[in-house]
Amino acid sequence: MKRKIAIQGIKGSFHHQVAMAYFGNDILFDECMTFPDLVTSVVSQKSRHAVMALENSIAGSIIPNYALIDRNNLCITGEYYLDINMNLMALKGQTIKDIKEVHSHPIALLQCADFFSRYPHIKLVESVDTAETAQRINEKQLKGIAAVAGSMAAQFFDLDILAQSIHTIKNNKTRFVVLQSAYNPVNKDEVSKVSVKFELNDTPGSLATVLNVINDCKLNLTKIQSMPIIEKPFQYSFFADMVFNDYGDYEKAKSVLEIMTIQFKVLGEYKNGKV
Repeated sequence: MKRKIAIQGIKGSFHHQVAMAYFGNDILFDECMTFPDLVTSVVSQKSRHAVMALENSIAGSIIPNYALIDRNNLCITGEYYLDINMNLMALKGQTIKDIKEVHSHPIALLQCADFFSRYPHIKLVESVDTAETAQRINEKQLKGIAAVAGSMAAQFFDLDILAQSIHTIKNNKTRFVVLQSAYNPVNKDEVSKVSVKFELNDTPGSLATVLNVINDCKLNLTKIQSMPIIEKPFQYSFFADMVFNDYGDYEKAKSVLEIMTIQFKVLGEYKNGKV
């Protein structure tokens, strides 16, 4: 039986591209319009895995997704870094002068702000997904409206690319994580990265002490993200990613951090993706 993978958006989206690159072609898809819908697909076991964007090298972290992973006790089993290439696309036979509106995901529009500043006649409209906009243009034969999406969407929905690589910063990558609902024992020889969540007492130097432990145990902190604790004003939980060469170094750090922190939680142990 083919595995079903939940993706945010539809076929032709960046999530679809990552799922195919990570799992191969022999899979089925549950196309989810929102990240909460994607999580529901995994929690309900409608899908075996999910692919979720977590951070972009330009726009930064998608902070609500950290909370979704934590709150639903999802397990990170892998990651994938995708080079993001934004293209302007529309129905065939049009030029940029014909375009009155461009619809796309707000992060995609943000990443292309410099390009659109040269076309003040174009109105920017936020939508739920890059590929969904391309699909809608095709299905409704919408003239004067363009989408910002990956080249796969143009191929899927038979649109012309009016301008290629319109994102401001050309070295544009998004980090996606692979999720499942249950934790499976890992092969320690293949694990080189861990994602954790913890809270700290509101005392001076508490975070610095944690960082010292990570350094002393030979772990490399690649990401730390704070998030307010709703029921505790001006107190924060921390989400951290660490890479290591020796699983034993991680186990040592984990044993110390579990004592030093509050509600220490492992979100996933997996192989470090290639940036």
